[in-house]
Amino acid sequence: MSEESTKPAILNRFKRIEGQVRGIAAMVADDRYCIDILTQMQAVKAALARAETEILRNHAACCIAEAIASGDESEQRAKFSELIDLFERAKR
Repeated sequence: MSEESTKPAILNRFKRIEGQVRGIAAMVADDRYCIDILTQMQAVKAALARAETEILRNHAACCIAEAIASGDESEQRAKFSELIDLFERAKR
């Protein structure tokens, strides 16, 4: 990840997610109501999805844009192939 301007925000997002996950573990340890635990788990999944989107946006703005600008067809194909592989894994 090479977008230095967004790195602090993304790291901060992961720190918040980490805190949420610890909170969920504490909820389980305290035998909290299952629906409350599941609600918090959904919040973590949504936060991870937002972080994933931001990192993907950065990848498109940096790595893919650089491959396109380079004019190197093999590099462009490699970056495109990486994205296809990523989306294929996400479907599983």
